[in-house]
Amino acid sequence: MEGKTINTASPTHGKRSIEDFLAPLTKLRDVRLDLLGPFRVGDREYALPRFRFRGPNSSDDPIRIGIFGAIHGDEVAGPLALARFLEELAGAPELAVSFLLHIYPICNPTGFEDNTRHSRRGLDLNREFWKASPEAEVQLLEHELRERHFQGIIQLHADDTSEGIYGFVRGHTLTENLLRPALREAGNILPRNVNATIDGFAARDGIVYEHYEGVLAAPARMDPEPFEIIFETPHLAAMDLQVQALVVALKTILSEYRRLISFAANI
Repeated sequence: MEGKTINTASPTHGKRSIEDFLAPLTKLRDVRLDLLGPFRVGDREYALPRFRFRGPNSSDDPIRIGIFGAIHGDEVAGPLALARFLEELAGAPELAVSFLLHIYPICNPTGFEDNTRHSRRGLDLNREFWKASPEAEVQLLEHELRERHFQGIIQLHADDTSEGIYGFVRGHTLTENLLRPALREAGNILPRNVNATIDGFAARDGIVYEHYEGVLAAPARMDPEPFEIIFETPHLAAMDLQVQALVVALKTILSEYRRLISFAANI
């Protein structure tokens, strides 16, 4: 169900065009695009775009990272940041030394087109994971999460109730040590949310340790356990600042993870 070329142009005036978003990225050096699907919504076919980028020194045993955006279709900072990140990788592949990156910029294509949080079927896809959901987008992403054996999973979101950046952590015990420097570096661009309660959960220094049920996440009992980070920007902040903050956070997480595993290997 992958690798097929389909027409993702938006037929309706006023909707975002997935085709226009993808077009410049298909021309980037060493960036490979696959389309996962297709699946039908109404009378149209859709697919989930997946970009792959293999960094230097990653041919034998790469560090596999999955990065996901726009599971909520109205949170556009994530896809824009991933597009900019891919452009930077194409120009400076050393940013991904030892990594094989799988980047999914638009996980909710109908919501992205319609500028809605939910899919066109009216569902919040980020409450559907690992519940035997019939939604094609969820099934395709669950397949990727099972089969790719990611060592790290990063989601990009935007929160319209927050005035600052923050993040959720789960999984591998080193996850917090990856999010903290990412928040610090992105905090040079946007303020950090340091409230004691964020999005209904207890938080400390911009870090939340609980999650909603059904969010995009690694399969249960995955071995080895990956790190999992959800990085949130304030939805009402200037878009370019959100994009800058997300790109800085991504680069920091990758750099810190490479440093930490290299340190552990030398102990």
